[in-house]
Amino acid sequence: MESVKKRTVYTIGHSTHEIGNYISLLKRHRINAVADVRSVPYSRYYPQFNRENLTDSLHVHSIEYVFLGKELGARPDNPECYENRRVKYRLLVRTKLFREGIEWVRKGSKHKKIALMCAEKDPLDCHRTILVARELVRVKLDVEHILADGQAERHDIAMKRLLEQLGTGGHRDLFLTKEELMDKAYAAKERRIAYSKKESA
Repeated sequence: MESVKKRTVYTIGHSTHEIGNYISLLKRHRINAVADVRSVPYSRYYPQFNRENLTDSLHVHSIEYVFLGKELGARPDNPECYENRRVKYRLLVRTKLFREGIEWVRKGSKHKKIALMCAEKDPLDCHRTILVARELVRVKLDVEHILADGQAERHDIAMKRLLEQLGTGGHRDLFLTKEELMDKAYAAKERRIAYSKKESA
């Protein structure tokens, strides 16, 4: 029986790119749909990535824009996703809205070449990798991260880089399985990047 090829979903950070360079990165990887996973689809310093401006720019190049910030954003409205005013990814992934977002990407990847977009340049500094991509891998999708230089980094390679970044050097702990070590790495990065609500004045 012929094996079914796994579908690939991409991620990209808009960072400080000029819009032309950003679109060139998308075209290089033949992306035809951008799913915006920013909770707030606007940029104070880079207005070319404000929702309306970006939608218009992508449309010119026949690239679809979809806003998934409500479903897959890092700053959920649901208070049940917070502990001590900080988002907890283990709670967020259980919500109906988040699961609907993952399912949209899963189904959409059958017909479109999708890039999940957020702001951060390095995928390891963003929830698109530490939260969303992790769940996409769990539903049997391949994930690749489009870097600022145009190269695509496979998610498993990004995770090796995460282990090195956190000081493990990729070496396995004698008392932890590979999966447990990776769970610790995800948790450590989450503590650094997860959104925290400011105290009221």
